[in-house]
Amino acid sequence: MRKNTYIGIAFVVLIFGIIFIPKIFQRFSNDDVVRGGRMHAVGEKEVVDTDELLYIKINDKEKKVPSFKFIDQNKDTISDKDYRGKVFLVEFFFTRCTDICIPMNHNLQAIAKLFEDEPNFGIASFSIDPEHDTPEVMKKYATDYGVTHPNWHFMTGERSDILKLSNEGFYLATNTNDDLENGLYHSGLFALIDQNGFIRSRPDNTGNNPKPYYRGFVPMDTKVGAGEENPEIDILIEDIKKLLKK
Repeated sequence: MRKNTYIGIAFVVLIFGIIFIPKIFQRFSNDDVVRGGRMHAVGEKEVVDTDELLYIKINDKEKKVPSFKFIDQNKDTISDKDYRGKVFLVEFFFTRCTDICIPMNHNLQAIAKLFEDEPNFGIASFSIDPEHDTPEVMKKYATDYGVTHPNWHFMTGERSDILKLSNEGFYLATNTNDDLENGLYHSGLFALIDQNGFIRSRPDNTGNNPKPYYRGFVPMDTKVGAGEENPEIDILIEDIKKLLKK
């Protein structure tokens, strides 16, 4: 993707949010969100620091990872069952992406290194460019990033299945777009999944609403100015640790 596509990406994310995020926030009418907690600064924005992570709910039902089965970079068949009992992160990407995928996967590699010796942690990276991203291509991609964590799987399969998984299974927007380089679009967000397969998050900066996803495309420890996107890898690491303790 070209750098000048950020505006277009932001617009698509906005439209996607208008369609799907209201479903998530229907839970507020039932007052079932954990409230309160401490506040601490991240750049110029505050987020709630709490030991209690929320469940994302759709129509008042806790959102669980749907079943899936794909081939990874080692040509092994990987399914949702392989992640049972593990805390794991989910991203949608493609290896030819020259824009947001680069900081996303550098961030994920930093997290993977931090939890290198944690057998109950994993990462699921789904390619939205399966025609190009064969297991061999993704094996080289993983090697180039220095990936060694045994529970980090780069998966490929039918494009329609992957797009359905992202858009309907995780509400992480992906699509095809002829105006973009390689004709592909995806968000730069990560989903955090607990040991039982439920999508989890912390409260947002109001303390009242869940923050559904974590901003993965901003390099960790980035110094940002007013109005710029703040990194969220630090709070994601905190939340991974919280789930691993449970």
